[in-house]
Amino acid sequence: RPLGVTPISHRKHTMFALATQNVATQKVALGGRSVRTRRVAPARRAVSVTPKARMYDNILETIGDTPVIKINRLAPEGVTIYAKAEFFNPCSSVKDRLALAVITDAERRGVLKKGDTVVEATSGNTGIAVAMVCAQRGYDCVICMAEPFSVERRKIMRMLGAKVIVTPKAGKGTGMVAKAEELCAKHGWFLCSQFENDANPAYHASTTGPEILQDFAGKQLDYFVTGYGTGGTFQGVGKVLRVARPDCKIILLEPEAAGLIASGIKSERKASGAPAGSHPAFAPHPIQGWTPDFIPKVLEDAQAMNLYDELVPITGAEAIETAQKLARMEGIFTGISGGANMAGALKVAEKAPKGSVILTILADTSERYMSTPLYESIAADMNEEELEIAKSTPSFQLLPDAEPVLQM
Repeated sequence: RPLGVTPISHRKHTMFALATQNVATQKVALGGRSVRTRRVAPARRAVSVTPKARMYDNILETIGDTPVIKINRLAPEGVTIYAKAEFFNPCSSVKDRLALAVITDAERRGVLKKGDTVVEATSGNTGIAVAMVCAQRGYDCVICMAEPFSVERRKIMRMLGAKVIVTPKAGKGTGMVAKAEELCAKHGWFLCSQFENDANPAYHASTTGPEILQDFAGKQLDYFVTGYGTGGTFQGVGKVLRVARPDCKIILLEPEAAGLIASGIKSERKASGAPAGSHPAFAPHPIQGWTPDFIPKVLEDAQAMNLYDELVPITGAEAIETAQKLARMEGIFTGISGGANMAGALKVAEKAPKGSVILTILADTSERYMSTPLYESIAADMNEEELEIAKSTPSFQLLPDAEPVLQM
């Protein structure tokens, strides 16, 4: 595990069977290092599970090694779908990996030192993760975030000690990036540059990708399906799978309303690799964390590596509906981007041969979307069905236009 991060396991089972096949192939992808085979849980049965006791020196040691979960009721018959649940990270998103990678890399290179201020431009999840790492490491933190992103994210970052600079909606993602650059130039602060920083995909190639290999050691894996924000997960995991599992097809997703890759038009760049302006194919979309109004340099580099086999568009409505279905049918609580990834996996499943196995990523938790369209159809007050249930017994009723009933 790179960057001084101790590998951990969240698996808590009492009986296991070792999966040992395909180790030689996977060893190649890990640069000759041995593959730690993941222990596989037995078939479900009624048992008491006792968590394995473990103590950690700090919260950052708990980042990574997230579980892969089978989709049962939502998956179509004849196709198996799994989801790697990145909301098991300590601040509930895949961006915890990115923040740890970028800050640790900067410390090692000597460009980030005690007393410095860390700055990032973000739709929210990276900012939350950077704020967490800064809190643990003792850095001041300033986050630039465009106005449309959910207010929950601003509050979480401020709870973690960050200063949040909100930029105008009309400036889009390029505006928040420009503001972050301007602040760093004036004050001499450190800019994470998540969209250009090679430490981002490198960390996924060293952690997320190998974790997938370990989980699927000796097992079938036909498709890996993912959208993109910075492109870090896509590039890092894609590079590992191309070497270790060359028969696994990689499907890249993007919003139908913002088909930047589909347009075939490159983003204009500054010498730093940061965007020089907004992409002409961009239009606003509700899949927060996906596809800013430019093609990130990390993603462009992945395109040059030919890391995807097919590009699939996803609508905002599909993403929201699928996130809601994951909650109601699987008990899996993920955000709009997780719904978008699963919607993509379901589209792939429609065309995949029977017996295919598909893996996707659930990037974050649903809780930071309560002020977004994901929750527009979910009321806070009781609906008619709930009111009827409440009235079915006489005590403790709180009904509209009526005095509360308290008697037993």
